[in-house]
Amino acid sequence: MSRIAGRFARVEPRRRVRDLVLGLLSDLSRKNCWSIAEWAGQATPDGMQHLLGRAKWNADTVRDDVREYVLEHLRDEDAVLVVDETGDVKKGTHTVGVQRQYTGTAGRIENAQVAVYLVYAGRRGHAAVDRELYLPRSWTCDPDRCRAAGLDDQTVFATKPELAARMIDRFLDAGHRVNWVAADEVYGGNPKLRSALEERGTGYVLAVACSAEVTTDAGKFRAGTLAAKVPKRAWQKLSAGIGAKGHRFYDWAVIDLAEPAPGHHQMLIRRNRTTGELAYYRCFSPGPVPLATLVRVAGSRWRVEETFQSGKGLAGLDEHQVRRYTSWSRWVTLAMLAHAFLAVVRADEHARHPAPDKLIPLTCNEIQRLFITLVVQPVHDAAHRLRWSTWRRCHQARARAGHYRRQAANRT
Repeated sequence: MSRIAGRFARVEPRRRVRDLVLGLLSDLSRKNCWSIAEWAGQATPDGMQHLLGRAKWNADTVRDDVREYVLEHLRDEDAVLVVDETGDVKKGTHTVGVQRQYTGTAGRIENAQVAVYLVYAGRRGHAAVDRELYLPRSWTCDPDRCRAAGLDDQTVFATKPELAARMIDRFLDAGHRVNWVAADEVYGGNPKLRSALEERGTGYVLAVACSAEVTTDAGKFRAGTLAAKVPKRAWQKLSAGIGAKGHRFYDWAVIDLAEPAPGHHQMLIRRNRTTGELAYYRCFSPGPVPLATLVRVAGSRWRVEETFQSGKGLAGLDEHQVRRYTSWSRWVTLAMLAHAFLAVVRADEHARHPAPDKLIPLTCNEIQRLFITLVVQPVHDAAHRLRWSTWRRCHQARARAGHYRRQAANRT
């Protein structure tokens, strides 16, 4: 917390942001301003809501602090930047960025808010280092709606690949170097993102659809057609990394592409050894690299799913109950900080105290449990709980009365 203390001019928000981050790390079943304020021993949620909505501090500078914290502890010469989006299902139409759209969280089209994240994935661990909220055209074409949600009424539409390029540029412009970027088909199918990475000399392994067209010395082919031409001897069994059940082995093949731009351009093909299902990747590297390196980078993409799972399950990344952009950016930035703390402690514990054979290494879940139980230990007496019960019921009574008044007005 001392890393970000200088971002707050007054002692009150410094103390409150500490309580909020600890609340995000807590074992609360639901994490929002109400539950965290009660857990932290505050009399009402007003202070937490003020911190997220009206207090004077810049979430982007704290985001930069999170990035530096992650890089300081998890830095790895072979690290990969992984880009992906995740959605949070919402009700209503007033939450910033919400509309009916596909979200992998639900696996279908839902009323949801979608954000794109940049995850730093190395051998020591992985954590999110940047975020951008995806604003559909239904928002950017409505200046009044943007203004009501705390956005600049001049906000312009940006695709998810454009948001990804914005975050990657921010990472590299901060003076950090990374050799590889990985992402799924949403980003691999965007030629502007690929060109931007090539111009910066950053290698990539980006998934593409089977219908993607690529050019070889023998001509132009769809990726699916090209895979059918790969001879049996060209496939190699390699691990894409260790998963929950051990190494993830697939068959892999790589084909050189004929691209006028400098560097090495290749098509990487992955085949499931059980089902035969194929996946395709556009690859670029400034110099020649072995197949095993491309496979390692392709396998790193799963780290973003682990980051989303632990960020949501342990740090409340998706539990924000806010409508305006400022509050959203502050909540997710502090949730990123909370998760980064767990990832850093996990990496340090693995390095300093390797687990004996009879124990698995400490996980982020176990670190969170031990930290809250042994270090924080919030204990509140019955009087505190009863005061909160009274406050909640008063607030709910006001909300119910307002709802009844609106219903009566609509009937008349």
